[in-house]
Amino acid sequence: MTQYLLSIYQPDGPAPDPEFLEPIMRDLAALNHEMQAAGAWVFAAGLHPAESATVLRPSDGEILVTDGPFTEGKEHLGGFTVIEAEDLDAALGWARKLAGASTLPVEVRPFQH
Repeated sequence: MTQYLLSIYQPDGPAPDPEFLEPIMRDLAALNHEMQAAGAWVFAAGLHPAESATVLRPSDGEILVTDGPFTEGKEHLGGFTVIEAEDLDAALGWARKLAGASTLPVEVRPFQH
């Protein structure tokens, strides 16, 4: 089994209103339970907004510490799920469900062995 990182990207800006967010969170919890029952789920977490990040960059033998985010953009990493799947097709099946539940884009990447 290979582990895959399913990264959820969300638009910058304030969080949606609770009445919009509540059914999404309920769908995500149900999907996490489904993945756990199937033995695919390893770990999942949401992240604080990108502006809460701190970036460390090596430069001329020093480490510069700056406020984040690492890159400026219209979207940022909002959360992730780590799964185990037999192959990319199986991982993509879970990612489709995750994109549907989260209503956001999901990037799928295998871990190196």
